[in-house]
Amino acid sequence: MKQNFQLMLDKLIGTECVGERKPTLLLHACCAPCSSYVLEYLSQYFSITLFFYNPNIAPKEEYRFRAEELKHLVGEMELPSPIQVLEGAYEPEAFTAIAAGLEDLPEGGSRCQKCYRLRLRKTAELAKKLGFDYYTTTLSISPYKNAEWLNEIGVEEGNRLGVRYLISDFKKRNGYKRSCELSAQYGLYRQDYCGCIYSRRAAKSNPNAE
Repeated sequence: MKQNFQLMLDKLIGTECVGERKPTLLLHACCAPCSSYVLEYLSQYFSITLFFYNPNIAPKEEYRFRAEELKHLVGEMELPSPIQVLEGAYEPEAFTAIAAGLEDLPEGGSRCQKCYRLRLRKTAELAKKLGFDYYTTTLSISPYKNAEWLNEIGVEEGNRLGVRYLISDFKKRNGYKRSCELSAQYGLYRQDYCGCIYSRRAAKSNPNAE
């Protein structure tokens, strides 16, 4: 039976985010456009720190551009409280290692699943180290990302370390549509591929893929 992740998030917000103190949340950010709606939505209920860790992004110039675009967005958005941006190390070799043998698989398959885990594991480790109440990722806002996989992996990595994963599916309630509107409002760069060289290759061969 398919779970309603938005309903689960609503229930948690209704019970955990009702006092004067907002729970702290380490939010893995894949890019500025995807982060825009998630920040607008979650900043009402959580004290958020963004974590930009995306070793899958290539080339390095693209990685740097996306990192700076995220900082630009945070500097422009009017939110209930200031947002800190933490940038992880750029480790393309970590992505190359998990993608070995899976290079020719189509987008959305097991290579992507391993990439989710790579990024969520690093986020969970930092959330544990810094003592955050919750951690989650903006990735589920994309209609091309598997929210069920993301939540499953997020919970597994959180349980392994003893940090709670915020179950979510941010594409619900027109989240993706709102992210497009906010991207236009703030003049954000919307990339035409997920980030890795394989998704870039797929996007070039099929412009409607991303």
